[in-house]
Amino acid sequence: MARARRIPGIDAATTTDLAVLKPFRPERAAGSADDLTLSRFLASLPWWAPAALAVLVVLWPVAGFAQGRFGFARETDALLRWIPYLLFSGFLLNILISILTMAIGTALGLVLGLAQISPRPVVRRTAWVITQTFRNSPWLVLLFIVMLAFPFEINIGSLTINIPDWIKAVFGLSLPIMANLAEVVRGAIQSVPSGQWEAADSLAFSRHQILWRIILPQCFKRMIPPWMNWYAILTMATPLCSLLGVEEIVTLSRQAMVAENSRPELLVPFYGFCLVVFFVYCYPIARWTLALERRFNVKL
Repeated sequence: MARARRIPGIDAATTTDLAVLKPFRPERAAGSADDLTLSRFLASLPWWAPAALAVLVVLWPVAGFAQGRFGFARETDALLRWIPYLLFSGFLLNILISILTMAIGTALGLVLGLAQISPRPVVRRTAWVITQTFRNSPWLVLLFIVMLAFPFEINIGSLTINIPDWIKAVFGLSLPIMANLAEVVRGAIQSVPSGQWEAADSLAFSRHQILWRIILPQCFKRMIPPWMNWYAILTMATPLCSLLGVEEIVTLSRQAMVAENSRPELLVPFYGFCLVVFFVYCYPIARWTLALERRFNVKL
């Protein structure tokens, strides 16, 4: 049998002249169990888990009351007074950071993922180095580097543009998200049977046409579940910005406790409230992620 030619950056040469009938062999396809570990864990929790967590956060201050003099009623009253401020001035900023970071990371990750399958070795290897560098770098270290490297303001003639800390946090978190989504893009493309590349090539389609009209439309559905899983991970990582002075929910919780005379009995109610808020926001995302994975799963 004639040996099919190699498709650079996509797959090795096939060993059959019936490439269109080649069985599906995913090489860690996007949306596999390894990509959805967090979503699977959250979605595996029973339906009553959020209610149990909320009850635990409410009852836990009783232990603090037994050890202090502040009082359960005063703890609850202090938390209730600060809840609107924590939600609308704090958690909304967490959501805004996560949305902007995901938008930037998705755009850059798509470009970097496509570069990893480039037929040009220099482009492919450079993209691989960038991807592995940011995938295996601590997120907090990247945040510190961006915070220190980016200027606090930009002067253009007489115009001064201030760059707030949360904007720099967005760029810092975009780097690891970019690298991980690049792997999602690469894995989704390589999960498409190489026979489709060969069949389209035999019909005189260019590489650009094959990629954008045949391969990528099939990949988008496969990329949605891991994309949502990374969004949930990113949302739960936004409190890292509090270490850099960004006034999100954790930072405002700390400021609220200082305003309440830094009573140790307030630690569990305030931080427990943060835990409940993040869980309530991310739990539906995890359930939706697994539902989409089952819907878009490749049927053999």
